[in-house]
Amino acid sequence: MYNFDEVIDRRHTNAMNTDGFRGYIFHADDSMTFPYKDEEFIRMWVADMEFATPDVVIDGMRERLDKRIFGYTRVFEKSYYDALAAWCKARYDWSFDRKELVMSNGIIPALFEMVEYICKPDEKVLFLTPSYAYFKYAAEAGNREYVCSDLVYEDGRYSIDFDDFAKKAADEKTSLLILCNPHNPSGRVWTEEELKGLAKIIEENSLWVISDEIHCDLLRCNQKHIPLGKVMPDYQRLVTCMAPSKTFNLAGMMISNVIIRDEGLRSVWLDKHYNFDNPLSIAAAQSAYEKGQPWLEELRVYLDENFRFTQEYLAEHLPKAKFRISEATYLAWVDLNEYFEPDENLPLFFAYKAGVLLEGGNMFVQHSDGFIRLNLACPKATLAEGLRRICEAVNTKHTEKYLGE
Repeated sequence: MYNFDEVIDRRHTNAMNTDGFRGYIFHADDSMTFPYKDEEFIRMWVADMEFATPDVVIDGMRERLDKRIFGYTRVFEKSYYDALAAWCKARYDWSFDRKELVMSNGIIPALFEMVEYICKPDEKVLFLTPSYAYFKYAAEAGNREYVCSDLVYEDGRYSIDFDDFAKKAADEKTSLLILCNPHNPSGRVWTEEELKGLAKIIEENSLWVISDEIHCDLLRCNQKHIPLGKVMPDYQRLVTCMAPSKTFNLAGMMISNVIIRDEGLRSVWLDKHYNFDNPLSIAAAQSAYEKGQPWLEELRVYLDENFRFTQEYLAEHLPKAKFRISEATYLAWVDLNEYFEPDENLPLFFAYKAGVLLEGGNMFVQHSDGFIRLNLACPKATLAEGLRRICEAVNTKHTEKYLGE
C-alpha cells in the first residue's frame, strides 16, 4: 500500500506549483499580494501531483547516480524502447517500431517544432475546443493560423461535432490536427467509434495529426485508452506523443516519447531537433515503465475516490454547478455559469476570496467561459479543505448579493 494521504511540503524546491502561480495564472510578479500567505493557499492549479514519485522510480535514479558520470546522454540502448513498448502493448494492445521513437524534452516543445516542420506558413492548425492552451500557442509561435471546432456540450458532457469538424478539416489550407486523446480539460476518453469518425475525416483530407496522449494512463478504473495509432494502424501522417510525466509525477524530469511514423518527417526531426536526454530522466522513465504499474493502479483507485468525493460535495454544497466525473486525467472540469457572469475572472475570485489557486475556463482558448479546472491529485484532506473554501466563497458571494439587493 502507498501513502497518498501524506502531505508533502514543496516550498523551497523551485516548484512551479508553489512559486510560479503569480506569473502563470495572473501574469504578475512577486509584488502581487493576497489576503492569504503563499503557504496558506490550497493549490489546485498546475497539472502535477501532490503525491511522491514512486519509490521504484527514485530507486532507478539512485542506481544511475551510482554511475557517477553525467556527460552528454541520449537514449541509445534498446532496453528503453523495450520498456515503453511492453507498457504500450500491455495497457493498450498497441505496438510501434523502434525506429519510429524519438525523444523530446517535453511534449510542448515537440508541438512547437512539429507545427513548423509540418505546416507551410499559409496553412492552418485545427483542434477541438475547449483546448489545452499550448495547442494555440504552438500555432501562434510558428505564425500559423489556428482553427477551432467547438465540442458539443450537453448536460455536462462533451462530444465531437463531426459536421463542424469535417467542414473545417476540408479547408484546403488546414494541414494539421492536434488531437488531445484523452481530452484536456474535459477528461473525455474518446471511444473507438469517435476515433474512427475522426480517422475517416482525417484520411479523406490527408491531414497530418499529432495525437497528444499524455493523459492516457490516468483513467478511471472502468475506462480503457485507445491510441489513435491503433485505430489508424497504417496511416503515415501520424505523430503520437506520450510521456511518463503526468502518470508518475515526473514533469520536471523533462522527458517525452515522440513516435513519428513518416520517414520524411522523422528525418527532418532528427536533422533539426537538438536534443540530449538527462541521464536521470532516462533512468526514471525506464524504471517507471518497468516497475511502476502497481503504484499506478493504487493511484487510480485513490483518484477515483477523490472524484467521487468531489461529485458528492459539489452536489450538496453547490447544487447549481454542473460536474461529471472525468473519464480520464486527475482534473475536474466544473461549470459554474449558474453562479458567475461569463466575463468574471474566476482564478482571481477564488485566490482572493477562498485562498484556492485554480485555473479558469479563460485559459482553455474558447467555449469554456464560466468553468474552473481543479487538480484532484492531492491528499484527501487537501481536497476536502479546497472544496470547502470554494463552496463557501461562492455561497457567501451570493448571500451578499441577495442581501445587497
